[in-house]
Amino acid sequence: MKHWKIGIVLDSAKPSLGLHGLHVAFNGLPNVQVVGYVDSNEQDIEQKLAVCHAQKHYTTLEQMLDSEELDIVVICSRNPADHWPMIKPIAQRGIHMYCDKPLTLSLKEADKIIALTQKHQVKMCIAQPIRNALVFRTMKTMIDAGEIGKPLTAYGRGKCDHRGGAEDLITLGIHLMDWQRFLFGDPQSVWANISQDGKPITASTRIETVEPIGPLAGDSVMACFNFANDVRGLFESRRGLFDMQSGYIHMGLTVVGTKGTLSLRFNDSLKPVYDLRISRLPAPPEDQAAYEPVKLHETREIPGAEPLDESLCGTRNIPREPFILQANRYSAWNLIQCIENDQQPNCTPHHARNALEMIYGVFAASLSGKQVSFPLTGYETSDKSMLDNGVIDLLLRP
Repeated sequence: MKHWKIGIVLDSAKPSLGLHGLHVAFNGLPNVQVVGYVDSNEQDIEQKLAVCHAQKHYTTLEQMLDSEELDIVVICSRNPADHWPMIKPIAQRGIHMYCDKPLTLSLKEADKIIALTQKHQVKMCIAQPIRNALVFRTMKTMIDAGEIGKPLTAYGRGKCDHRGGAEDLITLGIHLMDWQRFLFGDPQSVWANISQDGKPITASTRIETVEPIGPLAGDSVMACFNFANDVRGLFESRRGLFDMQSGYIHMGLTVVGTKGTLSLRFNDSLKPVYDLRISRLPAPPEDQAAYEPVKLHETREIPGAEPLDESLCGTRNIPREPFILQANRYSAWNLIQCIENDQQPNCTPHHARNALEMIYGVFAASLSGKQVSFPLTGYETSDKSMLDNGVIDLLLRP
């Protein structure tokens, strides 16, 4: 029986707004050893190693790659600019990967990652909890089973905090893009309006970002995607609406159908946790909708796995709510199974790139003032991020 050797890269010397617990995703899985842990910051290193059951500390990725025979490397950075410099040497050694989102900020770079993983026959899973968390999968199962009739409109919102607008669209909206694609397939087109201080953005508009993902523009975003079967998918984010003291969560998705509505808030920081809820009335949700909680039924099993250690929730670099830890664990297990059976993980670089393409489409539609069709064209000549060096202008070329 194969024993899987895992390496983790989590450089705490680099500032980050918050991580998603990827470093403990393999904890308790059968036949798994975390043999290496990379962090250039040696402060509290014994404690860091203990949390993820790692055997040895390294200060650089290169040291770990040169010293260990690894099967999988976990890339924990949420800064997309960090990913390609790590993905390239890992893939070239034929090592599989589990990587945080967003995968990258450049469509061309995403294509390079896809080509590299294919060349070296490397499996790569992107951490999108929507695809593996029980609550999100239950929502999809209910929609597919016709619980709310024919889906009509999905109303998605970002967190709307101090990153509200374009930054929210990229850092957190990527979840909503992937979520809507997970439910309804590939979008056909998008219309969008991005504004800053109440005025539509232009090619020269810029906004200061909290996370290192600039340059960007816009403190307010509204986008409408057209999916097959006349389904509409909305995304909205406005800066400064979120109030930590209120307990109200903006981020989430509400799917309205001909026979009812399903609603779920994406809550990883506040109490109480919002359940998946259903209204079985055909009335519009702002009219007479009466919601009831949906009971979740766990049917998945990881043979030989230890119970999930929920005591980790809320500790350093780990969200408070266990659904993200659960999703990470199933993502890690899914990756191992896919390597063994030569299948693709349920969130691949292709999925990550397609969600990023939706974000590019939002910018292109807003700047052009026109509905933009997918797939996008014209980006191939640049590998910069979406507002660098006229990439959006390239997107708008016929």
